[in-house]
Amino acid sequence: MRIVCLLVSLFIFFSGSVSGQSPASVYLFAYFKDNGQDGLHLAYSTDGYQYKALRSDSSFLKPTAGVDKLMRDPCIIRGGDGRFHMVWTVSWKERSIGYAWSKDLVHWSPQQTIPVMAQEPNARNCWAPELTYDAGSKTYLIYWATTIRGQFPETQVQGDDAYNHRIYATTTTDFRTFAPTKLLYEPGFNVIDATIQHDGRRYVMFLKDETREPAQKNLKLAYSQNLAGPYSKASAPITGKYWAEGPTVARVGTKWLVYFDKYTEHTYGVITSTDLTNWTDESAKLRLPTGIRHGTVVMISPAELDALNR
Repeated sequence: MRIVCLLVSLFIFFSGSVSGQSPASVYLFAYFKDNGQDGLHLAYSTDGYQYKALRSDSSFLKPTAGVDKLMRDPCIIRGGDGRFHMVWTVSWKERSIGYAWSKDLVHWSPQQTIPVMAQEPNARNCWAPELTYDAGSKTYLIYWATTIRGQFPETQVQGDDAYNHRIYATTTTDFRTFAPTKLLYEPGFNVIDATIQHDGRRYVMFLKDETREPAQKNLKLAYSQNLAGPYSKASAPITGKYWAEGPTVARVGTKWLVYFDKYTEHTYGVITSTDLTNWTDESAKLRLPTGIRHGTVVMISPAELDALNR
């Protein structure tokens, strides 16, 4: 009987909300709504499929960085220092991104405007910045999509307001000094919305092929042995015949879950895989807050979730 009781107790601790108890880990979705004018929104899930908005879907942090003071495409990671670090898009047309950090996702540092493309007078924008931490070098890679007028004319078209992006990056150890910005990924097509994960053997870049003519507008993968590249040629599409953007990735057990915005259909989707090769569409199982836009998923503890619920 004692063994049975012990097994039941362990099951309750690790599997989640039995009799109101918290799960062992929580998936936190950071996102924006509308044009990003009211700032950071958060939702949580215990299974990676059913997300519930926190604080009645009100903003946790109002944007102050940049000229236009937007907070689009928030990306939050837990850094090597245990803090949460966030970057975001501050404007449709500025050459900067936003940055702030927090110990608890409730109280945030003063917001910084980082002029990552200030050295490029022909840069039109800085969209969807992301962060990935390299524990070996204790370095953060910050990367985003920018169009530089006159660059890569072979893929320039007039559609999509003539935007023609590539992925650029900088590195930092302290978010005070930054390495010179460099080109991170040039796949031979218009590319946006990159996010990088480590699969245990290599780095995997999830990205959007933004090609309009002939239309791609789908998600693909690229690989590298090093966080800073070089990355491989992009894979075949992993999403379907709809237009998709804004991928963010979570691991649920042995599954990779790739969430993305089916933006022309005004809904969200999720595809899953155990090997990053064969994909299953599980969008019918996904529940997210109404009006959710591009964001990222980060793992938090039950205690951290409790603090967000206060």
